[in-house]
Amino acid sequence: MAVFFFEHQKMGNGGESMALAVCSDRNMGLGITIWDVKTGQTLLHIPTCASPPYGFICLRNEFFVASQTRKEGSVGGGSIFIWSLNKPLPPVTSYTLETIGPLASTKDGVYLAGGTHSGNIHLWEVGSGELLKLWSGHHKPVKCVLFSWDDSFLITGSSDGMICVWSMISLLDVELVGNSQPIVYCLMEHNSSLTGLLTMSGCSMSIIISSSLDGSLKFWDLMSGMIRGTQAHIEGITAIVLHPTEQVLFSGTVDGQIFASRLEFGFDNCITIRENQILAPKGHKGAITALAFSQMYLISASEDCTVCIRDISSQRIIQKLDHKKGRITNLVAIPRSSLISTSNRKRVSNQSSMSSLDKYPQPANLMKSTIPLFSSIQPLGENLNSIRFTSTSSLNQQILDMKTEGTSAAIQMKVETSLERRMWASRMTKEVMDMNNHLQSRLLDMMRIRLFEPAKISSSSKKQKDERDRVAKKREKRTLSFH
Repeated sequence: MAVFFFEHQKMGNGGESMALAVCSDRNMGLGITIWDVKTGQTLLHIPTCASPPYGFICLRNEFFVASQTRKEGSVGGGSIFIWSLNKPLPPVTSYTLETIGPLASTKDGVYLAGGTHSGNIHLWEVGSGELLKLWSGHHKPVKCVLFSWDDSFLITGSSDGMICVWSMISLLDVELVGNSQPIVYCLMEHNSSLTGLLTMSGCSMSIIISSSLDGSLKFWDLMSGMIRGTQAHIEGITAIVLHPTEQVLFSGTVDGQIFASRLEFGFDNCITIRENQILAPKGHKGAITALAFSQMYLISASEDCTVCIRDISSQRIIQKLDHKKGRITNLVAIPRSSLISTSNRKRVSNQSSMSSLDKYPQPANLMKSTIPLFSSIQPLGENLNSIRFTSTSSLNQQILDMKTEGTSAAIQMKVETSLERRMWASRMTKEVMDMNNHLQSRLLDMMRIRLFEPAKISSSSKKQKDERDRVAKKREKRTLSFH
């Protein structure tokens, strides 16, 4: 069996003390428990929180944001709670049209995205709380939401194994609302529910990593959507996390095991698993529910209501914490300095605050359904064969030649070409919609003439007939009087 030797180095936040925030989805009364990573000491308890998997995140190390599960059989929308880590304030409560499941934010904390059980996707601007977009993205419940490593794409995964990649440029472009679908491509290679999504930057390309209950790990080229590697496990995979400094992927399974897989990029841009090791000791008796890293520690949570903190350099479990209140669905590691203390409450009183999130989008931000009607892994721009310019074939050949040579300019040209096609399609769609509106107006005018003009004509004819009858009667009276 292969053995990994990790460099014992300071990672993430250097030597800063870290805290671990955990929550369950079982009961609102369980709340959020915060432990010290090294000692296991309970630092803080925040009441009233029950968040589904991937529904609890930390925003800019300043705020906890958590979507709330809804009791079975209850009706109405959902809610999102936002706590300030450095102010002794009650949470900001935002009410949503539907119950939000997984959440994700951009690295700068400007945008927040959430998926729902119906397959809808919400996109908020955090500073103003404005609901920028609301659209139907999947046919099945959304299980994972993620922004790409450079925040240029929004990636979503659902319970039917579908992965959709959305362009943030298109999502944020007001002029494209209703006229252009922001989807770049969709992927349908998994046979069961998605359980994890990650992105990483490789040697010459950006990678999407996906895990599923079907027991497979898949590696995709972010730009093209082409599959670059697959790893199969006997048991279903329930959680994944990347090592902060090395190309090693950790995968948790339904039987409580954790696999460490070292990734290797080949010359043909394919990804292979060079080494695959089961971490020992096992540590858990139930399915792994969440994985996270804190500096040199790998943290795992399980259905057995325990948390294991493992020194990854020695693979030794240094802390095993019991969460007797229920299974843990979310793990978030934060610097201890982010937490409020009695001594610094006045000092941090001038720091940033959060606005509540809008429940309803502006009419202009309500997008029509953008579920792709095609089942392919081709970029959207390459499905516009019927409306290409005559010069496109030569441009595609140039891109193919550059791609064969392995130049990064090919990727850039491909993106620019896709954007140009999308903008051209958007303009054409707008013109067609204008023509359609004009034709509808003309049709309404014709229907109005057909419906109301005959009534006017019949009314006029009746008046003329009455006038003729009146004149005839008058003449008849005169004739009678004359006789």
